[in-house]
Amino acid sequence: MEPIVLTDPNVQPTEELIFSIIGENSVYWEQLIEYVYENHFDITEEWRFYNDGKSWLYRALRKKKTLYWAGIIKDTFRISFWFGDKAEPVIEASILPENMKEQFRNAKRYAHSRAVSIEVRSPEDFENVVKLLELKVKLK
Repeated sequence: MEPIVLTDPNVQPTEELIFSIIGENSVYWEQLIEYVYENHFDITEEWRFYNDGKSWLYRALRKKKTLYWAGIIKDTFRISFWFGDKAEPVIEASILPENMKEQFRNAKRYAHSRAVSIEVRSPEDFENVVKLLELKVKLK
C-alpha cells in the first residue's frame, strides 16, 4: 500500500492540493463527489487530521454513521468501507467482484468490523466504489 501523503496538520486539504497529488485520477474523485451529491443529498463530508495515523482523512457520513473513509496517496486515492459481521451475507450475495468479497472474508477484524479498500485508478474501480457505497447505505 502506498503511504498517505497529506501529513502536515497545518495544511488543510483543498481541491487544488488534492488534484496536484492524484493527477489524472482526479476525474474519479470528481465523479465520486458528484455521485454522492446527486444520489445521497443527506450525506455530509469532513476532512480531519488524525494524530494516530498522522494524516488527513476524508470522511463521508449519513447522520452520525461513517459510510466511507478516503485517504489521498501518490497518483490516486484509497477508499475504505467498514462493514460489520452482519453485512457478510449481503456482501457475499452482492454483485461485487470475487476479489473484493475475498478481501472482506480475509480482512482483519476490529471490533466486529472488517474493511474493504480500493485504490481508485480505473472506471471499474470507481464502479466498485459505487457498489460498496450503495451496499453501505442500505445496511442499517
